Amino acid sequence: MKLHTLRVYRSEETLPKSSQLAWKLAELASQRAPIDATAQEMVINRIIDNAAVALAAINRGPVANARSQALAHPRDGGAQVFGLDNAQGYDAEWAAWANGTAVRELDMHDTFLAADYSHPGDSIPPILAVAQQCGTRRGLTGQDLTRGILTAYEVQIDLVKGICLHKYKKDHIAHLCPAQAAGIGALLRLDTDTIYQAIQQAVHVSFTTRQSRKGEISSWKAYAPAHAGKLAIEAVDRAMRGEKSPSPIYEGEDSVLAYMLDGPNSRYEVPLPEPGEPLRAILDSYTKEHSAEYQSQALIDLAFRMREKIRDITAIESILIHTSHHTHYVIGTGACDPQKMDPKASRETLDHSIMYIFAVALEDGRWHHVDSYTPERAARPDTVALWHKIGTCEDPEWTRRYHCADPKEKAFGARVEIRFKNGDSLIDEMAVANAHSLGARPFGRADYIRKFEVLTEGIVTADERRRFLDRVQSLPELDAPDFAGLNVQVDTKSLLPHERDQRGIF
Repeated sequence: MKLHTLRVYRSEETLPKSSQLAWKLAELASQRAPIDATAQEMVINRIIDNAAVALAAINRGPVANARSQALAHPRDGGAQVFGLDNAQGYDAEWAAWANGTAVRELDMHDTFLAADYSHPGDSIPPILAVAQQCGTRRGLTGQDLTRGILTAYEVQIDLVKGICLHKYKKDHIAHLCPAQAAGIGALLRLDTDTIYQAIQQAVHVSFTTRQSRKGEISSWKAYAPAHAGKLAIEAVDRAMRGEKSPSPIYEGEDSVLAYMLDGPNSRYEVPLPEPGEPLRAILDSYTKEHSAEYQSQALIDLAFRMREKIRDITAIESILIHTSHHTHYVIGTGACDPQKMDPKASRETLDHSIMYIFAVALEDGRWHHVDSYTPERAARPDTVALWHKIGTCEDPEWTRRYHCADPKEKAFGARVEIRFKNGDSLIDEMAVANAHSLGARPFGRADYIRKFEVLTEGIVTADERRRFLDRVQSLPELDAPDFAGLNVQVDTKSLLPHERDQRGIF
């Protein structure tokens, strides 16, 4: 890896195109580096993972509404929409919109945390949609699809390592959208200049505020990455027609660094692979065993372990979670969001309240993507009482480990101190979730398949599950006509609302 130094350039200064970050990302996307076998296997895992969480959310409101919008845009030879018949196609940007919303809704797919946050699996829906729509016409293969996904993961994870967005209250889709554009460019084997122009547009249009993840969190949290994917597809399409974009998009005097991030004196370092180096960043990311914000994964597992030593939960006087800056200020009491303590809060808000999550995990000894969030579950008096005894604080050591570059020391956990009314205490800590690659039970292919089968039970037939798993595990050997089969179908007549409606404009 090499470090690319990033700063603001005044208009009278010369910054060659070849020295701009967007160009460096485009070069990464346009190269044909060897595909690492382990990274390729992880691409298969993440396609399975995305399908699992998408199908589990298939009839939830945001997902059904996004699908309804896609239904208004049918296209012969288009892309597939989760749940619907593989013989029916839709415009790629609308399929990406519907599928991206489905993947994100339950907050249960992969994550990468460093200087900023990310869910790099959000790149798969738009890249796959473009592959399904353009694959036959452009002679694409499973290797092209793999390369596109690996490129998107690499770009987003490298940006997340080098540039913090949340410090300036910018949402993390500002790193996602250019990654998606780069991945689509790699998939389609586009030249460096075309990808460069697409990345610049993607950056320009994708900066939004973090209010989408603050206070009473709305359903937009699920739509946000799908919106980025739709914008990325449109950016690539426009660049392929020869159009240009604002430049230099990161370094310009009136652009991203100067006015969205650290100001005119900004200085960042973004790690990038050396030319010809295989793209392996996907291996730095990790999936979720539990349907909750990633920084709660280890704490859910820790709650399960600690409850085994507690005879009477009602005897608890207080719980203090010593954790990182990110966890304390984003999902802890440091956020100062009263909604995080409100039994009537939305599912999205409860998902971002470690106080609620730890209370329920401690009481139940299990975590379920539906049952753990129902209004009835959140309103239980004993849960509310326990929930309101929990607080968080920043511990400098956990913050240091959160940002540590050494993967063996990097941690997303906490130390929990439970004090009882009789004066006794129980203290335990966990650095990484059990499912993490360095955790007690690291996720492998069998775990991804089990997660898929559990989340799709009663929604997808056994035959359809087998068909999909066989197809996706043959990814390296696939040709373009096979890409439609990377969608999972359900019985639309009985299980899935699939009629175009007249509630909106489309």
